[in-house]
Amino acid sequence: MKCFSLFIIILFACSCSTSINDYKNEKPVLKLDNFFSGKLIAHGFFKDRNNKVTKRFIVNMNASWKDNIGTLDEDFLYSDGSKSKRVWTLTKVNETEYIGEAPDVIGKAKGVISGNTLLWNYVLKLEVDKKIYEVTFEDWMYLIDDSNLMNQSYMSKFNINLGQVVLNIQKIK
Repeated sequence: MKCFSLFIIILFACSCSTSINDYKNEKPVLKLDNFFSGKLIAHGFFKDRNNKVTKRFIVNMNASWKDNIGTLDEDFLYSDGSKSKRVWTLTKVNETEYIGEAPDVIGKAKGVISGNTLLWNYVLKLEVDKKIYEVTFEDWMYLIDDSNLMNQSYMSKFNINLGQVVLNIQKIK
């Protein structure tokens, strides 16, 4: 009986996972090179695995594209006064696929768009208490309207949940 119960739990867990294709009919359709263009600002926070907000931050962004190559320059200001910077190079593979690279990203970030949603997967070198950890990120970005995009990132290491990053990204007009 225990094996059958475990099988049902595993089957239920597998059947509930979300696929990027679940968003294919959602509007407005996300065009990454259109939204990430010009000046943007993001407000966000990090929640640890116990759901406690442990860090808040603001990100000022400048984004530009030339042909199929984009640059996303991000300046982070954290609630404790610390700062950091990340510069992404984004490559548009086709209308729904993107590759991202940054100095603190191991390998390449892979992104897929479906409808209003972008799913990014990558490994980031993350500094915590002066130590560097390689952390897996699964970013889900949802275009709300022409000026607002919500991002929810799930962080893990060895498939163990470390926490989430939640942010609202706004285009500055």
